[in-house]
Amino acid sequence: MKEEAKARRIAFLGYSACCAAGCLWGTGFYFGRLALNEMSVEHMVLYRFLFASLGMLPVALIHRRRFRLTGGEARLLLLCAFLGIPVQFLLQFHGLARTTVSHASLMVGSMPVMLAAAAALFAPKGSKEERLDMIGWLSVFGSTVGAALIVLGGSHGTADHGEPSLTGDLMVVASLVIALAWILLSKKLMKTHSPPVVTAYTILSGTAMLAVWILSPLLLNPWTQIKVMPPPLAAVSPTAWVALAISGLLCTATTTLLWNWGIHHVPASRAGIFLNLEPALGSLLGVQLLGEHLGPYAWVGGGLILAAALVLTTRSHSAGAASEPAIIFE
Repeated sequence: MKEEAKARRIAFLGYSACCAAGCLWGTGFYFGRLALNEMSVEHMVLYRFLFASLGMLPVALIHRRRFRLTGGEARLLLLCAFLGIPVQFLLQFHGLARTTVSHASLMVGSMPVMLAAAAALFAPKGSKEERLDMIGWLSVFGSTVGAALIVLGGSHGTADHGEPSLTGDLMVVASLVIALAWILLSKKLMKTHSPPVVTAYTILSGTAMLAVWILSPLLLNPWTQIKVMPPPLAAVSPTAWVALAISGLLCTATTTLLWNWGIHHVPASRAGIFLNLEPALGSLLGVQLLGEHLGPYAWVGGGLILAAALVLTTRSHSAGAASEPAIIFE
């Protein structure tokens, strides 16, 4: 009886951790939009990941002696860091700057379905663990149609006065494809190393790459006519600093640790349903707090994406898959 009670308590805590991670992820675009009101995409993403690195640094330091990589693993880690942070996040938030929080959040809802489809397509030959049945492929199709409806429902120019745009929506979709490649590559490292530790070193490495990417052009200022502005400091309002700290420490560092701890104690196939909280909460924040509007195409498309993700995660048959890689979207 004591063992059963302990198992139920751990399962409850595991699902609670995944639920909290899904809710915090859902606020990422909202806080990012607040910071974008006062600075460029590059500076906002840099500050966000500097805060996230502060949160991940204790994890990396605690496990530094046990975390040993071979040459091939080190190269894979650097590739994952490059794709997962500078490339994905700069593209994703440049897209957010050109569309609305609601549209961007609904797009992210297609990620669990994209991941399931990619896992099925690239699974080892003869493997049945990741195979999708007819309903699974119908979910993939429904999610794709939903994303297309959201994109087509936006305007075909650039975002103005909080309106979605085709360019911004497609940039968010492109960032999800890059995130998908990053997740699949990270899965190899997650097989032999602890997911939170791999995530910590990925974030730290990616932040270093991001800093070089953004700050190195400042060194050319004395020799070029086009001057690159340094990251703003004194001109940033307390509201923006709080938004950056929350997005880095909570929406990135804390959510990753919560998610990884949760899926180590409950089946990832069941915990995946909490990923649906992210697009639902993100779009709700955009509508309620930022005054955005969702057109009929976006409502239908968002409903298809969330329904597809719900069907796929609740019907997953790989209940023992409790070591999926971390997923950081925004």
